[in-house]
Amino acid sequence: MKDRFGRNITYLRISVTDLCNLRCKYCMPESGVESLCHSDILSIEEIVEIVKVASKNGIKKIRLTGGEPLVRRGFINLCKQISEINEIEDIAITTNGVYLKEMADELFENKVRRINFSLDTLIKEKYNDITRRNDFDKTMKSLFYAIKKGFKVKINVVLIGGFNDDEIHDFVNLANEYELEVRFIELMQIGETANWSKDKFISNKIVLEKVPELEFDGVLGVAKIYKIKGQKGRIGLISPISCSFCEDCNRIRLTSDGKLKPCLHSKDEINLKGLSGEQLEEVFKRGIYEKPEKHHLEDGKSESARDMNKIGG
Repeated sequence: MKDRFGRNITYLRISVTDLCNLRCKYCMPESGVESLCHSDILSIEEIVEIVKVASKNGIKKIRLTGGEPLVRRGFINLCKQISEINEIEDIAITTNGVYLKEMADELFENKVRRINFSLDTLIKEKYNDITRRNDFDKTMKSLFYAIKKGFKVKINVVLIGGFNDDEIHDFVNLANEYELEVRFIELMQIGETANWSKDKFISNKIVLEKVPELEFDGVLGVAKIYKIKGQKGRIGLISPISCSFCEDCNRIRLTSDGKLKPCLHSKDEINLKGLSGEQLEEVFKRGIYEKPEKHHLEDGKSESARDMNKIGG
């Protein structure tokens, strides 16, 4: 299924819940955000029906996100049902990892093979500070269990000046030791970070300055990929505003309350909740066709920091 600009849309990100067990400072206030009513959230059955329609119209890859997807009741069952849809070739999740270890075996059994961990520091005290929670040990156990289990692992690191820019070498060393990808994502001045001091917002070029032995190894999706000779893993740099991946973008997104977003970084939405059968398919196709030519990050029309500062998912 192609949009009006000829891009082949094959990748659907699904937010399965608006809830999260962490309170990351750049993402939401300490008290959290007002949750949606249960009746407003897509049911497991509704999500599966939408995925079936999507799969018949060119979608081959599904990424399950949140909020934190692992807090969604029935999440394993959702993965199982998606895994049984023949056209879906790839199921991935983005998670903070707190509950991953206890669910990893069942996820693997149900054809989940890719996991993106949101992890901004490798230091316990700093983790507790940025997340406002004390789940560092659980997260790290989940990370290394996922690697051992055989998942393809990526670590999404939001770069924050004066907070974790001194840990760049430590993250790069993980990619030296393990077959994973560490992705450094630039912090955006939006939502919870709107009034943060300017020194918090740093270019991810600092990674190349601090680790000059990194060599460019191509572009993969939204990330520019770098490697060090002999390195087991690789490093990705994601620049939300200066990026130029719109021309080849193959993604659309479904929110937890059933809104199809042809562009991840736009407020434009098409409601799918309550639709079924031919009507659902017709509206879904229209959503793909009407995908905009480019995002609007530069003109302030993008979404909140809850999504934008986790663009690498």
